[in-house]
Amino acid sequence: MALTAERKYRLLLELSERISRTLDLTAVLEDLLQALRSAMAYDAAGVFVLNRAVPLRADGNMIAGMLQLGFDHPAADDPMLRSGKGIIGHVIHTGETVLAPDVRLDPRYVAGRATTRSELAVPIVSQTGVIGCLNLESDRVAAFTADDAELLQFFASAASLSIEKALLHRQVLEKQRIEDQLSLARDVQSGLLPDAPPRLVGYDVAAVNLPTHAIGGDYYDYVPLAADRIGVVVADVSGKGIPAALIMATFRAALRTEMRRQADLCAVAERLNEAVLEFRDASRFVTAVCCVLDTASGGLSYVNCGHNPPLLLRSSGASETLRRGGPALGLRAGERFEAGIAELAPGDTLVLYTDGVVEPADSDEADFGVERLEAAVRAAGERFASAALQSVIDATRAFSGREGYDDDFTLVVLKRLAPVESVREQPAERL
Repeated sequence: MALTAERKYRLLLELSERISRTLDLTAVLEDLLQALRSAMAYDAAGVFVLNRAVPLRADGNMIAGMLQLGFDHPAADDPMLRSGKGIIGHVIHTGETVLAPDVRLDPRYVAGRATTRSELAVPIVSQTGVIGCLNLESDRVAAFTADDAELLQFFASAASLSIEKALLHRQVLEKQRIEDQLSLARDVQSGLLPDAPPRLVGYDVAAVNLPTHAIGGDYYDYVPLAADRIGVVVADVSGKGIPAALIMATFRAALRTEMRRQADLCAVAERLNEAVLEFRDASRFVTAVCCVLDTASGGLSYVNCGHNPPLLLRSSGASETLRRGGPALGLRAGERFEAGIAELAPGDTLVLYTDGVVEPADSDEADFGVERLEAAVRAAGERFASAALQSVIDATRAFSGREGYDDDFTLVVLKRLAPVESVREQPAERL
């Protein structure tokens, strides 16, 4: 039946009344097919929305949202849904209307119903291009005409705005859901980091963790041990985001267990290596520095597992790097590690950090580097460890000309106080 102006108006009014009541995509598609049934005869119908318009599926399907009527078992692994095959796929790819009088003679047809003989499919087009397809099928040969194609395209055009609004609404809801999950994950991850530095007689400790994204893969910790001993750890999981954060959380549990169970840091590193191999995926690894400080003597034992070497800054102006250890954790089974020994004398400062501290680049793409890190820490002079942290943050931001960082930024400063310093009251941190 040809579309007169009066019929177009009545159909548009009916369709508008149905689909303007909701922003739910499924409800909009249901209303569209129900309104269509009152205007055209069909045995099966479907409306399909492109995956690129609603990036919610992780299964590789081209179609993100769909509704079908008259199909016994709509198949999620249908070739049309997986890779855009069939008449519907052709319409979506080309933006062309397809009128197939006998689908058995059309090479583009992919069987969805055993009884289908003819098919009509039109694109759903928005201002951004094709966003879907509206499809009718009949059990009769040549059931659809050119007038039917015009009517179906009218329905698709009239519904496109409501579909696009529903798509946008879904995207907003999904974005908010992801943001809420990331916020929760950030809160959980923050709870895995120390609330405050330990209070150690004769020492001043401060640390900062600035993740690039909502959550990150950097980790630092203080592990209380027996008899005036404390573990100090900095680690970095390769990669960023949620996968790195999940590995970090598991690594933390394994590290605390091993450090409390045995005093041999080499054995701790070997057990951690095997543990990381068990819970990480093939593309990730962990670098770490595990230290044990004897607070009474200032003796420091450590093992460096492929990590940026900590700096031991002497009050005399000399400096050392703590390199002894072995490879990153989680690369190969059966790795062996070698522990190192150092000593913090009064006035000395130990600096542990991740690569996000030394990799900020200037306009010439030069890295901030270890020498500038040492200079920034020393610039704080005899002030407390928190002042050294702030000095490094200020220096890296001035060097790069940016407030943020391209990689997670984690820095721990542990200073052994000279006798005169140990009686002063520490100021509040400003980070």
